[in-house]
Amino acid sequence: MRFYNNYIKPLYFSRRFYWSLAVVIALFLVSYAWPFLFRIGQLAFLFVAVVMLLDYVNLFFNRKGVTAVRELTERFSNGDENKVQLVLKNHYHFRVHLKVIDEIPIQFQRRDFELSTSLAGEEQQRLVYQLRPVERGEYIFHDTNLFIKSPLNVVVRRIKIEQEQMIKVFPSYLALRQFELMAHSNNLAEAGSRKLRKIGHSLEFEQIKEYVTGDDIRSINWKATARKGGQLMVNNFMDERSQQVYCVIDKGRVMKMPFEGMTLLDYAINATLILSRVALIRQDKAGLLTFAEQIGHFLPADRKAAQMGNILEALYNQQTKFLETDFEKLYALIRSRVTQRSLIVLFTNFESLAGLQRQLPYIRSIARSHLVLVVFFENTELRQLTEARANDIESVYVKTIAEKFIHEKKLMVKELQQHGILTILTAPENLTVNTINKYLELKAKQAI
Repeated sequence: MRFYNNYIKPLYFSRRFYWSLAVVIALFLVSYAWPFLFRIGQLAFLFVAVVMLLDYVNLFFNRKGVTAVRELTERFSNGDENKVQLVLKNHYHFRVHLKVIDEIPIQFQRRDFELSTSLAGEEQQRLVYQLRPVERGEYIFHDTNLFIKSPLNVVVRRIKIEQEQMIKVFPSYLALRQFELMAHSNNLAEAGSRKLRKIGHSLEFEQIKEYVTGDDIRSINWKATARKGGQLMVNNFMDERSQQVYCVIDKGRVMKMPFEGMTLLDYAINATLILSRVALIRQDKAGLLTFAEQIGHFLPADRKAAQMGNILEALYNQQTKFLETDFEKLYALIRSRVTQRSLIVLFTNFESLAGLQRQLPYIRSIARSHLVLVVFFENTELRQLTEARANDIESVYVKTIAEKFIHEKKLMVKELQQHGILTILTAPENLTVNTINKYLELKAKQAI
């Protein structure tokens, strides 16, 4: 995206100018005691004035001076480093020194952001910097300010280039591409996913092929072997396809908790995006459901080509709510709209056993018709408190309370497992890998 330049050209003076002026004033003051310095002061003042005039002419009589065009990608990836480029062009015939203040979006809260460089005469240069957003939504870049100094370094010319640009910050599609390539190459282990031994055969027969070392001898097709005159032939099976995988995201206040600048909702959204893509690559159908005190967005499971784009657009502007989530409405929607047995991956968070028990009847009701995987989060700061050394009574009290809450999280896992509900308790940074591992494990066990 490019917007060309409108110029506003105020004048500033450099530190060199003020130091030179201070020397001239000092000469005039001292000349009261030594009159011969008065003439030197006059000559020094004249010299500073001539240099200033010459510097002004050099900088301001070239209309363009230095131009800058900001180049952005079509969208930013949330939680990742995103590249921003400024294409600078020096239209002077001499070297200039630049201080560049690019007015980056307010969401970054950086008031001291500036870049420095120098350009030879007629040189063009790309100035690159990185930005890491931690919120989804619309980000607006404003003007680019250039402060230009010539080699004389007396006058500073400011050029304000008006190039307001809006860019959308989407869930982490950079991580999505990484997992997508690995899923296509069956090399998800590089991202931390475990390789799992398949248990038994899938229900979907693919073909009969010649036996090679390593094939399961239990798959030998003896009739086909007889027809081939003794060449061993085996039945080849493929993973069962077209299973429905729904990612269900809780947008209530429990998902507002921050971790390394991002909310738990953002981690859940990034994991949903990647899990949906892996499921589609594995020929399953991916769907999406968001909810809080009301049902948010419902996208029926499908494997059509546009499904990933639909999921990305749906996740782009989801925000947490500050009310208690209504699991009863979630159960009612799933019961009426999701009629085929599916894998329901529920991203939520519980901070107390009582909070889980209030919602457990609805989760159990969903689990009667579907395979439910509840994913919730460890409080990593509590873990740090338990590992810290207690040196006084207050520290002992804080450490004890932290251990109590950690133990309660483990009790929640046991409570869910006792009712036959699959569970992942994970740190936010490990959420994506742990969720994909569980999905692959369930596929290998043919549990879906």
